[in-house]
Amino acid sequence: MTAERTAEAAHAIETVFRLEAPRIIAGVTRIVRDVGIAEELAQDALVAALEQWPDEGIPDNPGAWLMATAKHRAIDLVRRRERYARKLAEVGRDLEAAPPHLDEPSDPDDIDDDLLRLVFTACHPVLSAEARVALTLRLLGGLTTAEIARAVLAPEATVAQRIVRAKRTLATKNVAFEVPYGPERAARLGSVLEVIYLIFNEGYAATAGDDYLRPGLCEDALRLARLLTALMPKEPEVHGLAALLELQASRSAARTGPSGEPVLLRDQDRRRWNQLLIRRGFAALGRADAVSADGPGPYALQAAIAASHAHAHTYAETNWEGIATLYGLLAARAPSPVVELNRAVAVSMAEGPAAGLVLVDSLLGEPALRDYHLLPSVRGDLLERLGRREEARAEFERAASLTRNEREREMLLARAQACRTDQGNSYSQGPHQPLQ
Repeated sequence: MTAERTAEAAHAIETVFRLEAPRIIAGVTRIVRDVGIAEELAQDALVAALEQWPDEGIPDNPGAWLMATAKHRAIDLVRRRERYARKLAEVGRDLEAAPPHLDEPSDPDDIDDDLLRLVFTACHPVLSAEARVALTLRLLGGLTTAEIARAVLAPEATVAQRIVRAKRTLATKNVAFEVPYGPERAARLGSVLEVIYLIFNEGYAATAGDDYLRPGLCEDALRLARLLTALMPKEPEVHGLAALLELQASRSAARTGPSGEPVLLRDQDRRRWNQLLIRRGFAALGRADAVSADGPGPYALQAAIAASHAHAHTYAETNWEGIATLYGLLAARAPSPVVELNRAVAVSMAEGPAAGLVLVDSLLGEPALRDYHLLPSVRGDLLERLGRREEARAEFERAASLTRNEREREMLLARAQACRTDQGNSYSQGPHQPLQ
């Protein structure tokens, strides 16, 4: 066994496990009915791969190998539990012999997707709203505790405690691994939408690491949003979220350059925007409007903002006045400091940087934005546009010190340097969260 072969196997294992872990955890949870144990069994499969692949070679389908290994260990565990002794022999044989999902119910109102079951289970009302988000991002999104903390603007220690307690609560309460029906499904929908939104957002602008985008997370979130539209076709915010994600995903190819560096909105080649996804987004937004009785909800409003960008053939044609109005409506429906920061950017484009700076400065005391790198980033942009380059430089440097994404840090430091050398350029790029 050569060092090169060992390194190749280790790289393959790391890559495959990061992509497949949510599906493995979901599939194993269906067997053991405990998300904490399922996560441990997924890790056991990873250890087995680390032990076997360097000697035996990488399997033709490494994801299926990891899934099969984890499921076999799950079956062994279930068989050892005495309280299930009478039915485990039959269950174990069925699970080993049958393709995935063949043992699931065929209720026409059911949706045969373990990942979606995992989302609804993690969003059970026995958990706090904060715990639901943290747990699902951990299990489904594959995010680290640090990445989740950044996404939800909370301390890492707090997020870690939420995850541990959430797993324990689901186990002690014997929460069923299922997509619920009727009123219970509707009651959990808000948390489910929020989780899918945050997973997409982490893929759209990664909080940490060397890559600016994490396309796999965007794809998982898009798939789940599309599944939800089939499951709950009369819920306007389900269609609103789907529209938002389709429209945002349409820009992905244009958001990074040849070396993976971020490309700001005004500099993107709009010919690279995916027109199929844009059309899908417009259609989903239309469905949201058609089934809404109380006007657009927060996701539909954000989708309308994204649609405004998609309608503009060039950056100069962007309807910033309309976008600022939509952000005002969004702030009324779902007030938050991040929404206000986005609104400030739109106002700066519609009324000038001085007007935007007034709104941004009013957010400087917000505790939730204290370590949020996009606040000084936006402030630096506005100061640069006002010709206050030295102040702008300091803001860009502060933003660079707060972000943990290497690509974004490089971009912010480059902007700081441009201000220092009096070669600044007005980018007018709004925050990436929420998704604009």
